[in-house]
Amino acid sequence: MQSYAEFLDLSVGFPQEGWKLIDDELYFHDINLMELGETFGTPLRFTYLPLISRKIQKAKKLFNDAFKKHNYQGTYTYCYCTKSSHFKHILEEALSNDIQLETSSAFDMPIIEALERKGMITKDIMVICNGFKKDSYKENIVDLIHDGFHNIIPILDNKEEFNYYDNEVEIPISVGIRLSAEEKPDYPFYTSRLGIRADEIVDFYQSKIKDDDRFKLKLLHFFVSSGFNDTPHFWNELEKLVTTYVKLKKICPDLHALDIGGGLPFKNTLEFDYDYEYMIGEIVNRIKTICNENDVPEPDIITEFGSYTVAEASGIIFKVLGRKQQNDREKWLMVDGSLITMLPDVWAMNQRFIVLPLNNWDSEYERVNLGGITCDGLDFYKTEQNNASTWMPKTRKAQYLAFFHTGAYQETLSGTGGIHHCLIPTPRHVLIRKTKDNNLDYQLFQEEQSSKQVLKILGY
Repeated sequence: MQSYAEFLDLSVGFPQEGWKLIDDELYFHDINLMELGETFGTPLRFTYLPLISRKIQKAKKLFNDAFKKHNYQGTYTYCYCTKSSHFKHILEEALSNDIQLETSSAFDMPIIEALERKGMITKDIMVICNGFKKDSYKENIVDLIHDGFHNIIPILDNKEEFNYYDNEVEIPISVGIRLSAEEKPDYPFYTSRLGIRADEIVDFYQSKIKDDDRFKLKLLHFFVSSGFNDTPHFWNELEKLVTTYVKLKKICPDLHALDIGGGLPFKNTLEFDYDYEYMIGEIVNRIKTICNENDVPEPDIITEFGSYTVAEASGIIFKVLGRKQQNDREKWLMVDGSLITMLPDVWAMNQRFIVLPLNNWDSEYERVNLGGITCDGLDFYKTEQNNASTWMPKTRKAQYLAFFHTGAYQETLSGTGGIHHCLIPTPRHVLIRKTKDNNLDYQLFQEEQSSKQVLKILGY
C-alpha cells in the first residue's frame, strides 16, 4: 500500500512551491507547522506576512512586463482592497510595497487617518472609495479631503451620490464613476446592484460634472464578480468598459484611468492552474487595441486586488480530536474547532481550500470527511460539499492538519472577537515575519477568546 506522501506525489505532484517534508512533517515556507501547533496550541490561525509582499511584487512585475511587451503607454497602480483584511499588520506589510488603497465603508476612513498619524502613509496616498455609501461614509470622505488628503477619489455608485459632494465640497476634488456590470447567467442576479448604467454615464457627466470646476472625472471603474477569467463574459464586460471610456474620454480631457477592479485568483487547490502572464497580457493588449482603434490614448490602469494579496499568507491548524465511522462509507475526523465559524466561506460559498496533514505522511491514506465541533449539521468539510475528495493518513496516532490560503475575509466574516455559533471562541492568532538576518520571528497577535469576554458581549 502506498504511503500518503507517495499517493499525493502521484496524484498532484507534491511537494509543491511553498511546502516541503522534513522527517515526516510538513513545512510551509520553512515554518515547522507541527512545532507551531504544539507550541501555541490549536486551533491556531497563522499569518506569514512576507508572502503578502511577494504577491504584490509578482503582480507589479506581470503588469510591467505586459506594458513593455505591448508598448503600452499608460502607468500601472496596484491598490489593496482593504475589505479582504483590515488588520494593521496586513496593511503595514502591504503598504511597504509602494501601493495605494481601495476602501468600502465609513470605518475605513478612520483607518486611513490612523495610518497617516503613525507615519505609514502620507496625505499623498491615493484612496479609491467604493461602495453604496451611507451619509457617514460620504461625510468621512469629504472630511479627509478637506484635511489635505488630496488623492481621495470617491467612486460614484449612483447618480444621487454626487448630490452630497455637490453640497458639501469646498475645494476641487477628483471623482470616478462605477460602470454597472452584467453578471454571468448562473449568478443569482444577472445585473450587478452596483454602479451606473453604461448608457447613462455620458449624459450624467455632461449635465452634472463637466461645467463644475470643483469636480474632475479622473477614472472609470468596473468589477466582475467572476474575476479575471478567460471567458466570453469577462472579455465582453471589459470591452464595454473600454468602449465607454473611449466615448467619455473624447469629451472629458481629465479622464485618464481605468480601474479594472479585482478578481485575480489565488491558489485554492493543489491542482490550481492559472496563466497569470497570459491573462494580464491579454487584458493590457485588448485595452490598448480598442483605444488605438478609436484614436484615444491608452489609459493608466488601476487594479484592486484583495484575496490575491492576502489569501495565501494565512492558514489555520487543527488537531484531530476523534475518529468516527458512521456507516460503511463515511469516515469522519473530528477537529478541535469549528469550520462553520472559523472558515465561514466553507459553509456560505462551498469555498475550497487546500487541506493537508502536518504529520504521519509515511502512513497509508484514506478518504475522510472533516467535521467541526458545533452541533450544526453544516459544520463540515467533505467530499460532496466541495466536489473533491479529502484524503488523510490512515493512523491511530495523534494527527494534526491545516487549511491553507485562508487569509482573505475569513477572520472578518467569522467576527474576530465576537459571538460565534455554539459560543466557539475566536482562536489564537500568530504572526510570522522574517528578521533582517532572515530568521523567522513569531508574535502572538491574539489570545484565544475567553469565556469572560464572551459573557461580557452577551450582557452577563
